[in-house]
Amino acid sequence: EVRLVESGGGLVQPGGSLRLSCAASGFAFRGYAMTWDRQAPGQGLEWIASINSGGGTNYASSVKGRFTISRDDAKKMVYLQLNNLKPEDTAVYYCRSPWYDIKGQGTQVTVSS
Repeated sequence: EVRLVESGGGLVQPGGSLRLSCAASGFAFRGYAMTWDRQAPGQGLEWIASINSGGGTNYASSVKGRFTISRDDAKKMVYLQLNNLKPEDTAVYYCRSPWYDIKGQGTQVTVSS
């Protein structure tokens, strides 16, 4: 069974940082691109970052320069470092495999003073 499990969300003040993690299982992982998406309250799903099998990355303009996606193929993990968080970053964050078209259950990030 292909499965993705996110963790690391929480409540943080504006300007703070969080590191989200996503554990993959049930597929080879190495060689597959992975993405992070988010869904803010009352909004649709928004793509925010991708990493390909070679480690190349792409970011949405809304997070570029503040968020960093990375991967550890040996551990079958993908990470999202969130820096300089803003209230508008409040959302449920999902790890997704485009190839298998699945995502995890999500982890809540709330940015508030």
